[in-house]
Amino acid sequence: MKPIVAIVGRPNVGKSMLFNKLIGKRLSIVEDTPGVTRDRIYGETDWNGRSFTLIDTGGIEPRTDDQILSFMRDQAQIAIENATVIIFLTDVRTGLTASDQEVAGMLLRSGKPIVLAVNKMDSTGAPDPDFYEFYNLGLGDPIAVSAVHGHGTGDLLDACLQYFPPEEEEEEEDDAIKVAVIGKPNAGKSSLVNKILGEERVIVSNVAGTTRDAIDSYFENDKGRFVFIDTAGIRRKFDATEGVTEQDTKVAGLAHEAGKASIIVVNKWDLIEKDGKTMDKMREEVRNGLAFMTYAPILFISAKTGQRVDRLFELIDYVSNQASTRITTGMLNSVLADAQTRVQPPSDKGRRLKIYYMTQVGIRPPHFVVFCNDSRLFHFSYQRYLENCLRNTFGLEGTPITLSIRQRGEKEG
Repeated sequence: MKPIVAIVGRPNVGKSMLFNKLIGKRLSIVEDTPGVTRDRIYGETDWNGRSFTLIDTGGIEPRTDDQILSFMRDQAQIAIENATVIIFLTDVRTGLTASDQEVAGMLLRSGKPIVLAVNKMDSTGAPDPDFYEFYNLGLGDPIAVSAVHGHGTGDLLDACLQYFPPEEEEEEEDDAIKVAVIGKPNAGKSSLVNKILGEERVIVSNVAGTTRDAIDSYFENDKGRFVFIDTAGIRRKFDATEGVTEQDTKVAGLAHEAGKASIIVVNKWDLIEKDGKTMDKMREEVRNGLAFMTYAPILFISAKTGQRVDRLFELIDYVSNQASTRITTGMLNSVLADAQTRVQPPSDKGRRLKIYYMTQVGIRPPHFVVFCNDSRLFHFSYQRYLENCLRNTFGLEGTPITLSIRQRGEKEG
C-alpha cells in the first residue's frame, strides 16, 4: 500500500488549507470554526516521484466532553495509528499552547515518525521570533510553512519522504483485492470490518454518521490478501431488520454504474425470527428491490456473532475472479451464433438486425463489443438477451457486464 501522511494538530491551525495546497484541489472544508472538518478526508498526491495518501484529520481537542469533538479525536487517533509519518501542524500566530503540548505527547506515545511544521509563516525574510519556541516541544527542528502561499511545503514533503519505506515493499501489497464495504448508516459496516480484522479499528456507535470517513485496513489470511475500505459517507449494505430501502437502492446503483463486482450482504440476520422459508422470502425481497443487480450473490450474515463472515472471503475471491474473466473471440462467437439461432434478431420495417461478430475489449467489468449492420435495430431487450446468454455460458457471477454496440465501419473499443 502507498505510504500514508496524516496532518494532525489542534483546531484552526490550518490543516485543511495545507491539505488543499499539497493535493492541489479543494477537497477539504476550510472555515474558521473549530470542528468544521469532522472526519478524515483522503487525497492522493506525489512528491519527487513517490505517490502517497494524505489525510486531513479533524482538529484534536485533547480533553473534551462534547460527543462530536471526542469522536473527532478518536478519528484522528485512528489516522495516527495508520500513518507512515505524521505532520504535526502548529500556528505561529497563537504561539505554543498547552493543547499543542498535549497533542505532542499523544503523538510521541504513538511511536510514529513526526515532522513538526509551524504554519502561518507568511512573510519571507527573518523568521518570526515566536517560531523558535516550538523547539520546546522536543520534536526536533520545526519547518516554517505557509499553507496560504505554499512557502516551505517542499521542505516539509522532503522531511516526510525520508520516513517512507522502500518502493519495493509497496508493490508487494498491490495484488491485494480492494473491498469497499458500503451501506446506509448503522447497517453494521464498521462492525463487519472489525469482526474481520479481529480488533476495534473503527469506531462503532449507534449514532448515525459516527464513521464519517473511509478507513483502509490491510488484511491477509489463507484465502488471500485484502484491503478493506470501510466507507462512511456512502450508503448501502443491507440490514435484515429493515429490508431493502430506497437508500440501499441508490448506493447499490452507484456500485453497479461504476462497473464494480458486488456481493449483497444482508447483516443482522441474528435479529430475525426465522422459519423454513424466511431466507427465501428475504432473498426474493432483495432481488425485487435490486432488480438491476441480479448477478450479485446474496450472503446472510451477522457481523455481531460472526455467522457466515468467513464465507465472505470465498465470495470476494470468486466475484473478483469473475470480473477479470477473459473469453476468446472464438468462444464468444459460437455463443453468439447459438443465441441467434434460438432467438432471431429483431427487425424493423423489413430491415433485420445482422450481428457479425463479438469480441472482448476489457475486464473489471468484462466489456464486449458487438459489431452489427445497424445499431438502431439493436433493441435493449435483445442486448439483455445476449447478456443472459453470456452469463448462462460463462458464469460472470457478481460482476456487471458492459456491452457496446458498433455499426460496421466504426472503431472497436
